[in-house]
Amino acid sequence: MVTEPGLPPLGLYVHLPWCVRKCPYCDFNSHELKSELPGAEYVQALLRDLEGDLPLVWGRVVSSIYLGGGTPSLFDAGLVGELLAGIRARVDLAPTAEITLEANPGTVERDSFTAYREAGVNRVSLGAQSFDADLLRAIGRIHGPDEIHRSLESLARAGLDDFNVDLMFGLPGQGVTQALEDVRLALTARPAHLSHYQLTLEPNTAFAAVPPPLPDDETGWDMQQVSAELLVASGFEHYEVSAWCRPGRESRHNTNYWTYGDYLGIGAGAHAKLTLPARSEVRRYAKTRHPRRYLAGDRVALDRAVPPADRVFEYFLGALRLRRGFTLQHFSSRTGLDPDRVTQPLSRALSDGLLEPRDDGFRPTELGWRFCNDLQALFLPAEADRAST
Repeated sequence: MVTEPGLPPLGLYVHLPWCVRKCPYCDFNSHELKSELPGAEYVQALLRDLEGDLPLVWGRVVSSIYLGGGTPSLFDAGLVGELLAGIRARVDLAPTAEITLEANPGTVERDSFTAYREAGVNRVSLGAQSFDADLLRAIGRIHGPDEIHRSLESLARAGLDDFNVDLMFGLPGQGVTQALEDVRLALTARPAHLSHYQLTLEPNTAFAAVPPPLPDDETGWDMQQVSAELLVASGFEHYEVSAWCRPGRESRHNTNYWTYGDYLGIGAGAHAKLTLPARSEVRRYAKTRHPRRYLAGDRVALDRAVPPADRVFEYFLGALRLRRGFTLQHFSSRTGLDPDRVTQPLSRALSDGLLEPRDDGFRPTELGWRFCNDLQALFLPAEADRAST
């Protein structure tokens, strides 16, 4: 296995699976909370889960923590503080680690973000989705515009300037003017980061079973373009297909995913990817999905080595989402594979105008970014590759 000195950065994803109500477009491992939140019990289960994974990462520094869900802000600041203290006691956490909490308006109290900051959270991702009350109802959100504004005011009082506003476009009945207004309102709060992505109908969701009337592809493209113009004019950089930031304020945790870094995953349904040089492997892990089984101690659902052909596709699935692109040296160091493995798809991507040379590497063209799925598909393993691994 080809390796560079050292290992990829290591993040820690923590899954907090409960929510007030399952959104009809959501395909995440989330579960409606139908009784009292088993917060203290779940925190202890998370710490036991982490202890079970520690032999896989002895001596490695954790550079970021991401508390995702579900709705992590259902866990009060005291429980989050207990969890983060327990993590610090068990891993070598970098002094400058990015620690993100996903929060939904309507599940945070007036001064909650001050308490979360004091508990150790230094970045928040706020799931606004839209500032339009009718559109929020159309996609099944439990909050309204007033709750979003109160949450943004709470973030300001807490002094948490490193926050993301999560916005969707292409919502049922939405027009271009409404989509642009959502971005404008988000920018008034001066976020460091903005996620902006189109609503898609994912399998096994309520919207997939009974699809709502969505804007057509041309209208969706217009929404994306006018929003991009406003974001650029406001000083934001489009560094990933659906992510914008002020200079230097990228999401470090998510960027580690997109660059084929390593991460542990603890919690019901959490996933992990780790490089194990001593075994010449990249391995993927997944934890038991259902919270009740997870709390009962049924922890690991998946533990498998990633075949070389799959490593190729996994690497490019993330790298091709980034504006900066990739180098073959980086590909080799993160996957352990010879660059010759990707000569053919690279040539095809260049000839199709989906990639262009950049310094010592390559990056997606505007066409490649617009048709990112088609570009990524060029690196799918052939059946012969799958059969040989």
